[in-house]
Amino acid sequence: MSSKSFGKSGKGLRTSPTELHVYLNGEFVPKREAKISVFDHGLLYGDGAFEGIRAYNCLVFKLEEHLTRLGESAHSIMLRVPLSSEELTEAIVETLKRNRLRDSYIRVVVTRGEGDLGLDPRLCEKPNIFIITDKIILYPESFYRNGMDIITVPTVRNIPEAINPALKSLNYLNNILAKLEASNSNYKEALMLNDAGYVAECTGDNIFMVKNGILQTPPTYVGVLRGITRQAIMDLALRNDIPCQERVLTRHDLFNADEVFLTGTAAEVVPVVKVDGRKIGTGKPGKMTRKLMSAFRDLTKRDGIRYTF
Repeated sequence: MSSKSFGKSGKGLRTSPTELHVYLNGEFVPKREAKISVFDHGLLYGDGAFEGIRAYNCLVFKLEEHLTRLGESAHSIMLRVPLSSEELTEAIVETLKRNRLRDSYIRVVVTRGEGDLGLDPRLCEKPNIFIITDKIILYPESFYRNGMDIITVPTVRNIPEAINPALKSLNYLNNILAKLEASNSNYKEALMLNDAGYVAECTGDNIFMVKNGILQTPPTYVGVLRGITRQAIMDLALRNDIPCQERVLTRHDLFNADEVFLTGTAAEVVPVVKVDGRKIGTGKPGKMTRKLMSAFRDLTKRDGIRYTF
């Protein structure tokens, strides 16, 4: 895919990495001054939506897809996003320019806004929106070379009838509890099952496995986020003549897979070589995993919105 170009150079570019600026309700403010009310329902109740996006060498990767998902999350919780997609694009690009970031993790957050101490969202008159652009490193480089180990934790993924995992809401306690359980066992990432005991996803990443040359991942209806990177990998598999299926999976399936890997905006594509102490395949990142990692890196160079400063 070809990339799109956007905008012209921003004004007021920072001259030092210590002067990180945040977009907050139409203004650009220094990080230390980026504040919202303690009565904001995003803080009090996790009432809001967000997206995590990446920029690679002045290209905001799959921005349209991320903004579409943000709009869908907000629509589902009846939250008004105060900017159009075009205005959001402009604000994101301008934030990157002001911080002189060629490579960045971008966090776009929309909260319900300031209200009272009750739950009623109708008392929150105006949503807040802010955009943070900064660096992020989830896993050490060695995990991408040699693979990582993950562990299944007791905390199950939210059921769609409660807080639908398709929502990128500010209520992330379900994932945080699972992350705590992994950390308590000295693991960096946790595998979460759904309420029926089937494989869902990890705390921040989707999961794939390879068996007999077929790429497989849990369908979204078992309770997983429709990941942007997940879809990118499925599209890349199609273009590279790799059979790909959405299939209900069990831990037994993962234990006996030839390859396993995780995908996510922040994580990108990271191999998994051991699940709950069981070695996966050869115990090293597999051939298909490496091929898709390389294809994904190439995709990040051309699919998105370009900017300059």
